[in-house]
Amino acid sequence: MSERLVQLRTSRAPVAAPAATNDAPRVYVETHGCQMNVADSDLLIGILAGAGYARVERAEDADVVVVNTCAVREKAETKVIARAHELAALGRKKGQVLSIVGCMAEHLKEGLADAAPVDVIAGPDSYRRLPELIATARTRKHERAADRDREAAPVVDVHLDKAETYEGLSGAEGGDGVSGFVTIQRGCDKFCTFCVVPFTRGRERGTSPREVLRQVRELAAHGYREVVLLGQTVNSYAWEDVGFAELLRAVARVDGIERVRFTSPYPVDFTDEVVAAIAEEPKICAYVHLPLQSGSDDVLARMRRGYDVAGYLAIVERLRRAIPDIALSTDILSGFSGETEDDHARTLDLMRAIRFDSAFMFAYSERDLTYAAKKLADDVPPAVKKRRLAEIIALQETVSAEVFAAQVGKRERVLVHQPSKRDPEEMMGRTDGFKTVILPRGVGAPGELVDVRITRATMATLFGEPA
Repeated sequence: MSERLVQLRTSRAPVAAPAATNDAPRVYVETHGCQMNVADSDLLIGILAGAGYARVERAEDADVVVVNTCAVREKAETKVIARAHELAALGRKKGQVLSIVGCMAEHLKEGLADAAPVDVIAGPDSYRRLPELIATARTRKHERAADRDREAAPVVDVHLDKAETYEGLSGAEGGDGVSGFVTIQRGCDKFCTFCVVPFTRGRERGTSPREVLRQVRELAAHGYREVVLLGQTVNSYAWEDVGFAELLRAVARVDGIERVRFTSPYPVDFTDEVVAAIAEEPKICAYVHLPLQSGSDDVLARMRRGYDVAGYLAIVERLRRAIPDIALSTDILSGFSGETEDDHARTLDLMRAIRFDSAFMFAYSERDLTYAAKKLADDVPPAVKKRRLAEIIALQETVSAEVFAAQVGKRERVLVHQPSKRDPEEMMGRTDGFKTVILPRGVGAPGELVDVRITRATMATLFGEPA
């Protein structure tokens, strides 16, 4: 899954965080990465609350700091390590426990302790045990304080569990009260040559439809209006005789839920049944994030993506024929092994032909454990990667500006999410097509659906007024 869609890269205020008391240990949770990481953080908040922890909104107020991490790119890991040093400096004097969890913890394992001053290292299948791991680390901290010559080794649990789907747990208390996440599938079996996810999250396994619907109904009972179904390759979901299309339709019919989204689908598994479900179920949003990665067949073959450009275009055509107003976003990975100037030009040409509403664009960074790191040369010079990525970004910015400008004058139904970051008097919401809309003061409250007319646009934001 891409690192996209997370305008929520740091911890978010919970719906109803337990009040911190003198005797309750306080925890601060910070999230880096994709929506899967945000969903896992919501889950962690519920687990820790059940263990008696009270959530606080500042790291300096916490007894325990949990940093939930991403390992998709080297830059993300570097940022987390720098952040870990900052957090350790904040909490060093008061014996604060620093926990690094998630994909990066799984990727670097015990070696993470050499790079960052961390007390707990827990992989993405160890969250049920996190309260126990933290308790052990706090005991070790206390013993070290009494014996300064004694080194407190980090507590490590990075065991990958082929069966763990966190059934019976929920992230409802940790979310924003408007758009909730339900992870229907964990792990990945695709093994694209550049991707470390199968090694950090394990093999693919689905959550039962019964459990998915239980979590969706729980979100609806907490007042959530939108649900986002998550998986590394979400549309490859299967549980006995239930496929992704059947699950989508069932979720869309849960009372109280007004919008259903999903991310990230894998092009190879985009079936006609899934396209039909999007077209026929009014609550399923007319928006698909469809990772492309490259517009060159040669590069796609080296990536082992399982499709070529013609196959990808066929999926786009099917989607647009069935849902003419569908919004499409994508991922582009520039500078992969062996990429030539002609390969790069083909990517730009395909972007011009498809005209994605938005894209998440990155330069390739080699990840150890992957096939590419072991067998394919990282032979595109950094300066060339940088230049090609800049050209990709510039093109997408031009296309996005045109796509967003075309929305001016149109009527949109907007789900209001939260106050605008730039002006708390204004509200921020999203359209069915996942475009951000800024609403004037007094228009809408979190969780409300409001009809607006789009009055102006930038390349990434729409502005509306009551229709």
